[in-house]
Amino acid sequence: MNDDTEKNQNTIEHENITVLIDEDRIARRVAELAARIESDLGSLEGEITLVPIMTGSMLFVSDLIRRLKLPLRIAPVTVQSYPGTATTSRGAHLQTPIPEVLRDSHVVLVDDILDSGGTLSMLRRLVEAVEPRSIRACVLLDKQVERSHEVGCEYAGFEIADEFVVGYGLDHDGLYRNLPFIGTLKALEHD
Repeated sequence: MNDDTEKNQNTIEHENITVLIDEDRIARRVAELAARIESDLGSLEGEITLVPIMTGSMLFVSDLIRRLKLPLRIAPVTVQSYPGTATTSRGAHLQTPIPEVLRDSHVVLVDDILDSGGTLSMLRRLVEAVEPRSIRACVLLDKQVERSHEVGCEYAGFEIADEFVVGYGLDHDGLYRNLPFIGTLKALEHD
């Protein structure tokens, strides 16, 4: 494929999207979050377990763990909040069991976006039941909305307005997860 063809495909592929956070800003912020997590957890006794909330956090957590220089486990869970073409949460539904490996571990829940607070609130409650040493939450995006659930979040990458976003793991009807940036779909901006 020549450079003109590749450039043209990129233009066509992304013409429906307004970029909010570019690839370089994401990389810098993920490195900063990793440094903060290392600083907070590096001197603690006991295992550290990251719990990525699939599938939205998969790109975020893969970049985050490559920057963490701590021994850690990964124990993903799957939660669905936005079925199909929905652009508002339909409530968090756990689709996998809470891993027993979290018992007596320092747990960091890793999610793509904090909006209603339902997912993190539910997971904190379920993880507490397996008796970890501590629980923290790390999200890439903190949507500035009134939350329907009170929830703590120790690490947040970016604050964003109340917009439906895609890219860097976030999807709309299963599409756009592979984009290296975070943006809004122009078709949804006018709804």
